[in-house]
Amino acid sequence: MTLLTTVYAAIICTVLWYRNAPKSQMNIGILCWMYWGASLMWFIDALFEYIEIREAYFAPAPADMLNDFYLGLSVVALGLIIWLVILLIKDPKGIVKAALFKRNAG
Repeated sequence: MTLLTTVYAAIICTVLWYRNAPKSQMNIGILCWMYWGASLMWFIDALFEYIEIREAYFAPAPADMLNDFYLGLSVVALGLIIWLVILLIKDPKGIVKAALFKRNAG
């Protein structure tokens, strides 16, 4: 479930990035790289787990699937938080800078 969750997030981010590629003000490419990297990590993890337990890999317990899904959602949420921090630091539209100077001037 972690692999599926991060792959879906990576695909959605890639589509959003591709639609806005010429402008690219929101740095969605960074988010794509993080999600594709997480997907690759979970894929390698799945390969090694399959090598270890063989057929049992395809019949996980429901509790394990739920835990994996929560872990996948946590990875997606952490990626979004990192992306938001980077976005606020870079401030491509100057919104944070304008808000700070407006607050200091007024």
